[in-house]
Amino acid sequence: MLDLNGRKKAAPILEPIAAGLAKIGMTPAVVTVVGLAVTIVGAALIATGNPFWGGLVAGTGVTLDALDGPLARRLGKASDRGAFLDTMSDRFGEIAVWVGLSFYLRDEPRLLVLCIIALAFSLLIPYVRATAETAGLDGRGGWMGRAERMLLILVGLMAIGLGLHIMEPLLWVFVVLTGLTVAQRIRKTWQQLEA
Repeated sequence: MLDLNGRKKAAPILEPIAAGLAKIGMTPAVVTVVGLAVTIVGAALIATGNPFWGGLVAGTGVTLDALDGPLARRLGKASDRGAFLDTMSDRFGEIAVWVGLSFYLRDEPRLLVLCIIALAFSLLIPYVRATAETAGLDGRGGWMGRAERMLLILVGLMAIGLGLHIMEPLLWVFVVLTGLTVAQRIRKTWQQLEA
């Protein structure tokens, strides 16, 4: 939902930052790569037992990644290659966060299984959309787009780092909501397909 509606609301914040990046000569591709690198550093912090700082740093990387689109439009450099790089960066960043969390929870089998299921659903959500769009259909929608997924897990990890004991409930909420989102997108795509 934030993926669909949040861009307009975030534009007043992101556009001035994109203008500043344009002035110092940053390109959209560099912003994408730097955002991914920062997200991976955050994931490494999560893996080493620092959920607060890991969540904060990864969140900074995700925020940086949100600037590549506004910067590309400002510079007139929006392209298929840029969109592809951004999509791949999104997936790698999300995978990095879940791998970091899985490593952190490696000695807790039940929570580790929840991490694996959460990662699987997180990857299925954009896969269903891409499959729908390949067929010329609209595969967007559902409760847990990328923005919601990253917001939930990273804010949740920061709360855990501050001492809240919510790891298992957080993972269950994530699994249920992402599973429902996969089902929502499959249903929407199925309804658009001709019998």
